[in-house]
Amino acid sequence: MLKQSLHYKLLQKLSPQQIQLMKLIQLPTQAFEERIKQEIEENPALEIGKETPESFDETLENEYDDAGTESIDTGDLNIDEYLSDDDIPSYKTHVNNYSADEEEKNIPYAAGITFHQSLKSQLDTFRFDEEERLIAEFLVGSIDDSGYIRREILDLVDDLAFTANVFATEEKVITILKTVIHTLDPIGVGARDLKECLLIQLKGKEKTKIRELSIEVLETAFDHFVKKHYRQLQEKFSISEEELKAVTVEISKLNPKPGSAFAGNNKIAEQIVPDFSIKILEGELDLSLNARNAPELHISRTYNNMLKGYQEATSKSKSQKEAVFFIKQKLDAAKWFIDAIKQRQQTLLVTMNTIMHYQLDYFLSGDERKLKPMILKDIADQIQMDISTVSRVANSKYVATPYGTKLIKEFFSESMKNDQGEAVSTKEIKKILETVISEEDKRKPLTDERLAAILKEKGYPIARRTIAKYREQLELPVARLRKEI
Repeated sequence: MLKQSLHYKLLQKLSPQQIQLMKLIQLPTQAFEERIKQEIEENPALEIGKETPESFDETLENEYDDAGTESIDTGDLNIDEYLSDDDIPSYKTHVNNYSADEEEKNIPYAAGITFHQSLKSQLDTFRFDEEERLIAEFLVGSIDDSGYIRREILDLVDDLAFTANVFATEEKVITILKTVIHTLDPIGVGARDLKECLLIQLKGKEKTKIRELSIEVLETAFDHFVKKHYRQLQEKFSISEEELKAVTVEISKLNPKPGSAFAGNNKIAEQIVPDFSIKILEGELDLSLNARNAPELHISRTYNNMLKGYQEATSKSKSQKEAVFFIKQKLDAAKWFIDAIKQRQQTLLVTMNTIMHYQLDYFLSGDERKLKPMILKDIADQIQMDISTVSRVANSKYVATPYGTKLIKEFFSESMKNDQGEAVSTKEIKKILETVISEEDKRKPLTDERLAAILKEKGYPIARRTIAKYREQLELPVARLRKEI
C-alpha cells in the first residue's frame, strides 16, 4: 500500500556576502586587521590607503554574447561603485565618531629559555654516570608547568625502560628525585603533591622555631591545616593562638606552584585592543570606534586601466575575453568585501551605541550595582537585528571605559525580582554579596545561610543554593576556608 505524507521544512539560506559579513562581525580588531591583510594578498584588485581622485570611465558595455560558458557579461560592472565617495562609511564624516589612535604599535618580546630548559641546564652542575643523567633528564621532562610530577614512580620506571632503555629500580629513581630534582631552582619543583612541595621549601630555608613547628604541622596534621581546624591544631601541638598564627603566616609565604611563575614569563600574553572607546564629555557619553576598524579600501587603479584597454581594443581575442572575466571576478569580490566592511562598521556602532544607552547609569557612574538586567534579545529587538548578530558583537569585542577595558558580554545578565517586585541584575546581587563577604569578621566568617539572610534583609530574597552558586562564580571559598586567626 502506497503511503503519502506532506512535510514542511523551514530553511534559511545565506548568500556568500551574508556569510562573509557574519564572519567579519565576530572578529576582534587584531583578527580583523589580519583578515584585511589576507584579503589584500589574495585579491590584487583590492588596495588599502587613500585613493587619489581621477576621472574614470563609464560602465563597460557587454561586448560579447557568445554561446556556452565563454559568454562574459560586463554590463553590471561599474567601476565607479568601487571608487566613489559613497562607499566611505557615514560615521567617518562626523566628528568624534572614531578613535584618533591610528598609530600601530608593535611590542617587542624578549626571547628566553623555557622552564624545562632552565631545569635541564642545572643538571650540568651535578656529577652523574650515564644512567643517572638519563634518569634525571627524564624526571625533569616529567615535571608539568606548575612544577609537579603527577605520575606514579612505578609508571616512570616503566617508561624509562620502554623509551630510554634504562632499567632502573624504583628506589634509585626516588633517590635521584630527592637528592637532585628537589634541589633545583625554583625550590619545590619535582614534588609529587602539595604537601611535599611545601615541605621542600620549608626545609630549604634557614631553621627557626616557627619553621620547625610549621614542618611538624605539615608532616603530621596536613589535613587539619588545609581545612583550617585551628582549635584541633592548638590542642594537638599545645601551642598558643599567636604561635599558630605565625605558622599560618610562614606557610602562606610559600609558593604552591613553584613552576608557574617561571613558565608564565615565557608565555606571550595576548594584547587586548579595545574595539570601542567610551568617554564622558561634559556629562554626556561619547562613543567611538577604533580607527583600525575603519580601513580605507579602494579598487586598484591598475585594474581599471586594464578594463580601459579592453574597452578601447578594436579586436577582442579569446585571451582578452578570459582576462576580462578574471578581472570581473576580482572586482566583484573586492566590492563585496568593501560592502561587508561598511556594514560591519555600521553594525558594530549601532549595537554598541544601543548597549551604551541601555546601561547609561553604569557608564556614567561605573557602579556595577547600577547595571540593568539585559539579555541579547533586548538589544536585538531595539536594533531590529538577529540575536546571533548581537552575540557575535558581544562575545569577542572589548570597550575602553573610564573604569577599565571591559568585555562587552559582561554587560549582559539575567534578572531577578527583589522584595518590591522590581527586576534587578544578577550582577548587582553578586556585587552586594562580594561586598558583604569582604566586610565580614574573618574570625567568624558568614555561612551561606547567614549570607542569604543578610541579602534578604537588604531586599533580595535569594535561596541559600543561589548564594552558593554566586559565591562559586565569584571564586570565593566557603566560610570554613575563609576563616583567619
